[in-house]
Amino acid sequence: MTTPLRRLRPLAAAVALIPCLSVPTAAATSGAPAPTADCALPGRTGWTDEGHDTDRNQFQPSTGTRRVLTLFVDFPDAPATDPTEPYAAHLAPAADWMFRASHERLRLESTALHRWIRMPTDSTSYGFARGLTFEAHEKYLRDAVAAADPYADFSRYDMVYVVPARTASAIPFSPTYLYDPAAPGITADGTRLKWAVTFGQDMWRWGHKVAAHETAHTFGLPDLYSFTGATHRYVGGWDVMGDIAGRAPQYLGWHSWKLGWTRDAEVACLPGPGRRTVRLTSAERPGGTRIAVLRTGETTAYVAESRRAEGNDASACSTGVLIYKVDSATPTGEGPVRIMNANPTAAPPAGCAPLDLAAYAPGQSFTDPATGVRIDVVAGGRTGDTVRLSKE
Repeated sequence: MTTPLRRLRPLAAAVALIPCLSVPTAAATSGAPAPTADCALPGRTGWTDEGHDTDRNQFQPSTGTRRVLTLFVDFPDAPATDPTEPYAAHLAPAADWMFRASHERLRLESTALHRWIRMPTDSTSYGFARGLTFEAHEKYLRDAVAAADPYADFSRYDMVYVVPARTASAIPFSPTYLYDPAAPGITADGTRLKWAVTFGQDMWRWGHKVAAHETAHTFGLPDLYSFTGATHRYVGGWDVMGDIAGRAPQYLGWHSWKLGWTRDAEVACLPGPGRRTVRLTSAERPGGTRIAVLRTGETTAYVAESRRAEGNDASACSTGVLIYKVDSATPTGEGPVRIMNANPTAAPPAGCAPLDLAAYAPGQSFTDPATGVRIDVVAGGRTGDTVRLSKE
Protein backbone atom coordinates (compact mmCIF):
# COMPACT_ATOMS: atom_id res chain seq x y z
CA MET A 1 0.00 0.00 0.00
CA THR A 2 1.92 2.98 -1.22
CA THR A 3 1.63 6.15 -3.24
CA PRO A 4 2.87 6.08 -6.84
CA LEU A 5 6.43 7.29 -7.20
CA ARG A 6 7.41 10.12 -9.53
CA ARG A 7 10.27 12.32 -10.54
CA LEU A 8 9.95 15.74 -8.99
CA ARG A 9 9.09 18.44 -11.52
CA PRO A 10 8.44 22.16 -10.96
CA LEU A 11 4.96 22.48 -9.47
CA ALA A 12 4.08 25.41 -11.71
CA ALA A 13 4.68 23.31 -14.80
CA ALA A 14 2.57 20.46 -13.46
CA VAL A 15 -0.29 22.73 -12.45
CA ALA A 16 -0.24 24.39 -15.86
CA LEU A 17 -1.44 21.13 -17.38
CA ILE A 18 -4.66 21.28 -15.36
CA PRO A 19 -7.46 23.64 -16.45
CA CYS A 20 -9.24 25.61 -13.75
CA LEU A 21 -12.97 25.70 -13.03
CA SER A 22 -14.49 28.92 -11.77
CA VAL A 23 -16.37 28.88 -8.50
CA PRO A 24 -20.12 28.88 -9.13
CA THR A 25 -22.05 31.67 -7.47
CA ALA A 26 -25.65 30.89 -8.39
CA ALA A 27 -27.90 29.93 -5.48
CA ALA A 28 -29.94 26.75 -5.72
CA THR A 29 -32.94 27.71 -3.64
CA SER A 30 -35.69 27.10 -6.16
CA GLY A 31 -36.49 26.13 -9.73
CA ALA A 32 -34.50 23.58 -11.70
CA PRO A 33 -31.63 21.78 -9.92
CA ALA A 34 -28.16 23.19 -10.49
CA PRO A 35 -26.04 21.56 -13.22
CA THR A 36 -23.96 18.76 -11.76
CA ALA A 37 -20.79 20.25 -13.25
CA ASP A 38 -21.15 23.17 -10.83
CA CYS A 39 -20.10 20.81 -8.02
CA ALA A 40 -17.07 19.30 -9.76
CA LEU A 41 -13.76 20.50 -8.30
CA PRO A 42 -10.53 21.38 -10.12
CA GLY A 43 -7.33 19.56 -9.17
CA ARG A 44 -4.70 21.76 -7.55
CA THR A 45 -1.81 19.44 -6.70
CA GLY A 46 -0.43 18.48 -10.12
CA TRP A 47 -0.59 14.81 -9.17
CA THR A 48 -3.13 12.30 -7.87
CA ASP A 49 -5.90 14.32 -6.22
CA GLU A 50 -9.68 14.73 -5.91
CA GLY A 51 -10.09 17.05 -8.90
CA HIS A 52 -12.31 16.04 -11.81
CA ASP A 53 -9.94 17.43 -14.47
CA THR A 54 -7.63 14.39 -14.40
CA ASP A 55 -4.61 14.71 -16.71
CA ARG A 56 -5.25 11.95 -19.25
CA ASN A 57 -1.69 12.19 -20.54
CA GLN A 58 -0.39 11.07 -17.14
CA PHE A 59 -3.19 8.75 -16.03
CA GLN A 60 -4.93 5.98 -17.94
CA PRO A 61 -8.68 5.81 -18.75
CA SER A 62 -10.82 4.43 -15.93
CA THR A 63 -13.65 3.08 -18.08
CA GLY A 64 -13.88 0.48 -20.81
CA THR A 65 -11.54 -2.49 -21.11
CA ARG A 66 -8.00 -2.21 -19.80
CA ARG A 67 -5.65 -5.03 -20.77
CA VAL A 68 -3.29 -6.20 -18.02
CA LEU A 69 -0.30 -8.53 -18.35
CA THR A 70 0.86 -10.22 -15.15
CA LEU A 71 4.51 -11.26 -14.88
CA PHE A 72 6.00 -13.47 -12.17
CA VAL A 73 9.61 -12.77 -11.27
CA ASP A 74 12.25 -14.42 -9.12
CA PHE A 75 15.87 -13.56 -8.39
CA PRO A 76 19.34 -15.13 -8.19
CA ASP A 77 19.24 -14.69 -4.40
CA ALA A 78 15.54 -15.61 -4.11
CA PRO A 79 14.56 -18.32 -6.59
CA ALA A 80 10.91 -19.36 -6.74
CA THR A 81 10.04 -22.62 -5.03
CA ASP A 82 6.37 -22.90 -6.00
CA PRO A 83 4.19 -22.59 -9.13
CA THR A 84 2.78 -19.29 -10.39
CA GLU A 85 -0.88 -20.34 -10.34
CA PRO A 86 -1.52 -19.60 -6.62
CA TYR A 87 -0.12 -16.08 -7.09
CA ALA A 88 -2.47 -15.41 -9.99
CA ALA A 89 -5.41 -16.88 -8.09
CA HIS A 90 -4.68 -14.63 -5.11
CA LEU A 91 -5.01 -11.46 -7.21
CA ALA A 92 -7.65 -12.66 -9.69
CA PRO A 93 -10.74 -11.57 -7.67
CA ALA A 94 -9.66 -7.92 -8.06
CA ALA A 95 -10.97 -7.82 -11.64
CA ASP A 96 -14.50 -8.89 -10.67
CA TRP A 97 -14.45 -6.65 -7.60
CA MET A 98 -13.54 -3.59 -9.69
CA PHE A 99 -16.10 -4.55 -12.35
CA ARG A 100 -18.84 -4.43 -9.70
CA ALA A 101 -17.43 -1.32 -7.98
CA SER A 102 -17.42 0.51 -11.32
CA HIS A 103 -21.06 -0.39 -11.98
CA GLU A 104 -19.77 -2.55 -14.83
CA ARG A 105 -18.04 0.40 -16.53
CA LEU A 106 -14.48 -0.90 -16.07
CA ARG A 107 -13.27 -4.30 -17.16
CA LEU A 108 -9.75 -5.50 -16.34
CA GLU A 109 -8.87 -8.08 -18.96
CA SER A 110 -6.02 -9.92 -17.29
CA THR A 111 -3.51 -12.28 -18.89
CA ALA A 112 -0.96 -14.13 -16.75
CA LEU A 113 2.37 -15.24 -18.19
CA HIS A 114 2.66 -18.49 -16.25
CA ARG A 115 6.40 -18.91 -15.98
CA TRP A 116 9.01 -17.57 -13.60
CA ILE A 117 11.03 -14.75 -15.14
CA ARG A 118 14.53 -14.56 -13.67
CA MET A 119 15.62 -11.03 -12.86
CA PRO A 120 19.24 -10.12 -13.75
CA THR A 121 20.31 -9.05 -10.25
CA ASP A 122 19.57 -9.93 -6.64
CA SER A 123 16.32 -8.81 -5.01
CA THR A 124 18.33 -6.76 -2.50
CA SER A 125 19.84 -4.64 -5.29
CA TYR A 126 16.69 -2.68 -6.13
CA GLY A 127 16.57 -0.39 -3.13
CA PHE A 128 13.19 -1.28 -1.66
CA ALA A 129 14.59 -1.64 1.83
CA ARG A 130 16.43 1.70 1.63
CA GLY A 131 13.46 3.80 0.50
CA LEU A 132 12.48 3.35 -3.11
CA THR A 133 13.12 6.17 -5.59
CA PHE A 134 11.38 6.65 -8.94
CA GLU A 135 14.61 5.80 -10.75
CA ALA A 136 15.18 2.58 -8.78
CA HIS A 137 11.56 1.54 -9.27
CA GLU A 138 11.77 2.18 -13.00
CA LYS A 139 14.95 0.08 -13.20
CA TYR A 140 13.20 -2.79 -11.42
CA LEU A 141 10.30 -2.61 -13.87
CA ARG A 142 12.63 -2.23 -16.88
CA ASP A 143 14.56 -5.34 -15.85
CA ALA A 144 11.33 -7.32 -15.46
CA VAL A 145 10.02 -6.22 -18.86
CA ALA A 146 13.33 -6.93 -20.60
CA ALA A 147 13.55 -10.40 -19.07
CA ALA A 148 9.96 -11.19 -20.07
CA ASP A 149 10.14 -9.66 -23.56
CA PRO A 150 11.07 -12.94 -25.33
CA TYR A 151 7.85 -14.52 -24.00
CA ALA A 152 5.26 -11.73 -24.35
CA ASP A 153 4.09 -9.09 -26.82
CA PHE A 154 3.85 -5.94 -24.72
CA SER A 155 2.13 -4.01 -27.52
CA ARG A 156 -1.06 -5.92 -26.68
CA TYR A 157 -1.39 -4.54 -23.13
CA ASP A 158 -2.24 -1.25 -21.41
CA MET A 159 -0.48 -1.98 -18.12
CA VAL A 160 1.66 -4.57 -16.37
CA TYR A 161 1.53 -6.27 -12.98
CA VAL A 162 4.84 -7.65 -11.66
CA VAL A 163 4.55 -10.26 -8.90
CA PRO A 164 7.67 -11.44 -7.01
CA ALA A 165 8.33 -14.88 -5.59
CA ARG A 166 7.41 -15.27 -1.93
CA THR A 167 11.07 -15.96 -1.22
CA ALA A 168 11.94 -12.34 -2.18
CA SER A 169 11.53 -10.72 1.22
CA ALA A 170 13.58 -7.72 0.01
CA ILE A 171 10.53 -6.69 -2.12
CA PRO A 172 8.20 -5.91 0.79
CA PHE A 173 5.57 -3.48 -0.57
CA SER A 174 3.54 -2.71 -3.71
CA PRO A 175 4.23 0.64 -5.41
CA THR A 176 2.49 1.93 -8.53
CA TYR A 177 4.49 3.04 -11.55
CA LEU A 178 3.32 6.12 -13.47
CA TYR A 179 5.60 7.01 -16.35
CA ASP A 180 7.39 10.32 -16.74
CA PRO A 181 6.34 11.82 -20.12
CA ALA A 182 9.52 13.93 -20.19
CA ALA A 183 11.90 10.94 -19.92
CA PRO A 184 12.74 8.02 -22.24
CA GLY A 185 11.09 5.52 -19.92
CA ILE A 186 10.51 1.86 -20.77
CA THR A 187 9.72 0.61 -24.29
CA ALA A 188 9.03 -2.95 -25.42
CA ASP A 189 7.69 -4.22 -28.74
CA GLY A 190 7.45 -0.66 -29.99
CA THR A 191 5.16 0.36 -27.12
CA ARG A 192 5.81 2.79 -24.27
CA LEU A 193 5.00 1.21 -20.91
CA LYS A 194 3.11 3.91 -19.02
CA TRP A 195 1.44 2.17 -16.09
CA ALA A 196 2.33 -0.74 -13.84
CA VAL A 197 1.96 -2.15 -10.35
CA THR A 198 4.91 -4.02 -8.86
CA PHE A 199 3.55 -6.10 -6.02
CA GLY A 200 5.45 -6.93 -2.86
CA GLN A 201 5.02 -9.36 -0.01
CA ASP A 202 2.27 -7.13 1.45
CA MET A 203 -0.08 -8.54 -1.21
CA TRP A 204 -0.41 -11.63 0.97
CA ARG A 205 -1.55 -9.49 3.90
CA TRP A 206 -3.87 -7.12 2.03
CA GLY A 207 -5.43 -9.63 -0.34
CA HIS A 208 -6.71 -8.92 -3.84
CA LYS A 209 -7.92 -5.42 -2.94
CA VAL A 210 -4.32 -4.22 -2.95
CA ALA A 211 -4.62 -4.56 -6.74
CA ALA A 212 -7.77 -2.41 -6.67
CA HIS A 213 -5.95 0.20 -4.57
CA GLU A 214 -2.78 0.37 -6.64
CA THR A 215 -4.55 0.17 -10.02
CA ALA A 216 -6.73 3.13 -9.01
CA HIS A 217 -3.58 5.25 -8.69
CA THR A 218 -3.09 4.75 -12.43
CA PHE A 219 -6.55 6.34 -12.89
CA GLY A 220 -5.54 9.37 -10.79
CA LEU A 221 -6.84 8.57 -7.29
CA PRO A 222 -4.77 9.69 -4.27
CA ASP A 223 -4.02 7.84 -1.05
CA LEU A 224 -6.58 8.51 1.68
CA TYR A 225 -4.54 7.12 4.55
CA SER A 226 -2.17 9.46 6.37
CA PHE A 227 1.54 9.52 5.57
CA THR A 228 2.20 10.85 9.11
CA GLY A 229 0.59 10.25 12.48
CA ALA A 230 -2.26 7.78 12.90
CA THR A 231 -2.45 5.97 9.57
CA HIS A 232 -6.23 5.66 9.14
CA ARG A 233 -7.46 8.80 10.87
CA TYR A 234 -9.04 10.39 7.79
CA VAL A 235 -11.34 7.80 6.19
CA GLY A 236 -10.71 4.56 8.05
CA GLY A 237 -12.01 1.57 6.14
CA TRP A 238 -14.74 3.33 4.12
CA ASP A 239 -12.65 3.52 0.94
CA VAL A 240 -10.14 1.10 -0.53
CA MET A 241 -7.76 4.05 -1.03
CA GLY A 242 -7.67 4.27 2.77
CA ASP A 243 -7.64 1.07 4.82
CA ILE A 244 -7.59 -1.73 2.25
CA ALA A 245 -8.45 -4.28 4.92
CA GLY A 246 -11.21 -2.13 6.43
CA ARG A 247 -14.73 -3.24 7.22
CA ALA A 248 -16.35 -1.74 4.09
CA PRO A 249 -13.63 -0.60 1.69
CA GLN A 250 -15.45 0.25 -1.51
CA TYR A 251 -14.70 3.42 -3.47
CA LEU A 252 -16.37 6.52 -2.09
CA GLY A 253 -19.13 7.93 -4.28
CA TRP A 254 -16.95 10.97 -5.02
CA HIS A 255 -14.27 8.69 -6.45
CA SER A 256 -16.86 6.80 -8.46
CA TRP A 257 -18.02 10.10 -9.97
CA LYS A 258 -14.46 11.28 -10.63
CA LEU A 259 -13.68 8.02 -12.43
CA GLY A 260 -16.80 8.14 -14.61
CA TRP A 261 -18.45 5.16 -12.93
CA THR A 262 -21.19 7.34 -11.45
CA ARG A 263 -22.84 9.49 -14.12
CA ASP A 264 -23.68 13.17 -13.77
CA ALA A 265 -27.38 12.25 -13.76
CA GLU A 266 -26.75 10.23 -10.57
CA VAL A 267 -25.31 13.23 -8.68
CA ALA A 268 -27.33 15.91 -6.87
CA CYS A 269 -25.58 19.29 -6.65
CA LEU A 270 -26.05 22.32 -4.42
CA PRO A 271 -23.31 24.72 -5.57
CA GLY A 272 -24.13 27.72 -3.38
CA PRO A 273 -26.54 29.10 -0.77
CA GLY A 274 -29.92 27.39 -0.72
CA ARG A 275 -31.63 24.17 0.24
CA ARG A 276 -32.20 20.83 -1.44
CA THR A 277 -33.72 17.53 -0.33
CA VAL A 278 -32.31 14.40 -1.94
CA ARG A 279 -33.28 10.74 -1.86
CA LEU A 280 -30.04 8.73 -1.98
CA THR A 281 -29.89 5.17 -3.27
CA SER A 282 -27.54 3.06 -1.18
CA ALA A 283 -24.07 2.68 -2.68
CA GLU A 284 -24.54 -1.08 -2.84
CA ARG A 285 -27.56 -0.87 -5.20
CA PRO A 286 -27.81 0.22 -8.86
CA GLY A 287 -29.47 3.37 -10.17
CA GLY A 288 -30.96 6.39 -8.46
CA THR A 289 -29.04 9.31 -6.98
CA ARG A 290 -25.72 8.07 -5.65
CA ILE A 291 -24.22 11.17 -4.00
CA ALA A 292 -25.34 14.63 -2.92
CA VAL A 293 -22.66 17.33 -3.16
CA LEU A 294 -22.70 20.68 -1.39
CA ARG A 295 -19.94 22.89 -2.72
CA THR A 296 -18.29 25.22 -0.22
CA GLY A 297 -15.38 26.79 -2.12
CA GLU A 298 -13.11 26.73 -5.12
CA THR A 299 -11.62 23.36 -4.16
CA THR A 300 -13.89 22.14 -1.33
CA ALA A 301 -17.23 20.38 -0.94
CA TYR A 302 -19.19 18.18 1.42
CA VAL A 303 -20.56 14.91 0.09
CA ALA A 304 -23.33 12.67 1.44
CA GLU A 305 -23.88 9.07 0.36
CA SER A 306 -25.90 6.16 1.66
CA ARG A 307 -24.12 3.03 2.89
CA ARG A 308 -26.35 0.04 3.65
CA ALA A 309 -23.75 -2.78 3.77
CA GLU A 310 -25.27 -5.21 1.31
CA GLY A 311 -23.61 -7.73 -0.96
CA ASN A 312 -19.89 -8.53 -0.85
CA ASP A 313 -19.05 -5.72 1.59
CA ALA A 314 -21.80 -6.44 4.09
CA SER A 315 -19.39 -6.24 7.02
CA ALA A 316 -19.66 -2.56 7.97
CA CYS A 317 -19.98 -1.85 11.68
CA SER A 318 -22.60 0.85 11.06
CA THR A 319 -24.93 1.84 8.24
CA GLY A 320 -26.56 5.09 7.24
CA VAL A 321 -25.37 8.30 5.61
CA LEU A 322 -21.66 8.86 5.18
CA ILE A 323 -20.71 12.55 5.17
CA TYR A 324 -17.25 13.67 4.20
CA LYS A 325 -15.29 16.75 3.20
CA VAL A 326 -13.35 16.81 -0.07
CA ASP A 327 -10.50 19.22 -0.79
CA SER A 328 -8.91 18.88 -4.22
CA ALA A 329 -6.02 21.16 -3.19
CA THR A 330 -4.88 18.80 -0.41
CA PRO A 331 -2.08 16.44 -1.51
CA THR A 332 -2.23 12.67 -1.41
CA GLY A 333 -1.54 11.30 2.06
CA GLU A 334 -2.52 14.56 3.80
CA GLY A 335 -6.28 14.00 4.01
CA PRO A 336 -7.86 15.15 0.72
CA VAL A 337 -10.99 13.36 1.99
CA ARG A 338 -12.02 13.42 5.64
CA ILE A 339 -14.98 11.50 7.06
CA MET A 340 -17.23 13.43 9.46
CA ASN A 341 -17.86 11.17 12.46
CA ALA A 342 -21.49 11.00 13.58
CA ASN A 343 -20.57 9.17 16.79
CA PRO A 344 -17.12 10.38 17.90
CA THR A 345 -17.52 9.32 21.53
CA ALA A 346 -19.03 5.88 20.87
CA ALA A 347 -16.99 2.86 21.91
CA PRO A 348 -16.67 0.59 18.88
CA PRO A 349 -17.57 -3.08 19.37
CA ALA A 350 -14.98 -5.78 18.96
CA GLY A 351 -13.55 -5.84 15.45
CA CYS A 352 -14.60 -2.26 14.66
CA ALA A 353 -12.50 0.91 14.57
CA PRO A 354 -13.84 4.31 15.74
CA LEU A 355 -14.43 5.62 12.19
CA ASP A 356 -16.39 2.46 11.37
CA LEU A 357 -19.23 4.05 13.39
CA ALA A 358 -19.15 7.32 11.44
CA ALA A 359 -22.41 6.93 9.47
CA TYR A 360 -25.31 9.28 10.34
CA ALA A 361 -28.73 7.85 11.21
CA PRO A 362 -32.17 9.43 10.65
CA GLY A 363 -32.60 12.35 13.04
CA GLN A 364 -28.90 13.17 13.14
CA SER A 365 -27.42 16.30 11.56
CA PHE A 366 -24.02 17.58 10.54
CA THR A 367 -23.22 21.29 10.70
CA ASP A 368 -20.19 23.37 9.77
CA PRO A 369 -20.67 26.89 11.16
CA ALA A 370 -17.60 28.17 9.30
CA THR A 371 -19.24 27.54 5.92
CA GLY A 372 -22.91 27.73 6.91
CA VAL A 373 -23.44 24.11 5.90
CA ARG A 374 -26.04 21.80 7.41
CA ILE A 375 -26.88 18.25 6.33
CA ASP A 376 -29.89 16.55 7.97
CA VAL A 377 -30.69 12.87 7.63
CA VAL A 378 -34.48 12.97 7.49
CA ALA A 379 -35.29 9.34 6.66
CA GLY A 380 -33.63 6.00 6.14
CA GLY A 381 -34.41 2.51 4.96
CA ARG A 382 -33.02 -0.68 3.51
CA THR A 383 -32.54 0.76 0.02
CA GLY A 384 -31.26 4.23 0.88
CA ASP A 385 -31.62 7.47 2.83
CA THR A 386 -33.10 10.94 2.43
CA VAL A 387 -30.97 13.98 3.26
CA ARG A 388 -31.63 17.71 3.31
CA LEU A 389 -28.75 19.95 2.27
CA SER A 390 -28.71 23.62 3.22
CA LYS A 391 -26.19 26.42 3.05
CA GLU A 392 -26.62 29.97 4.31
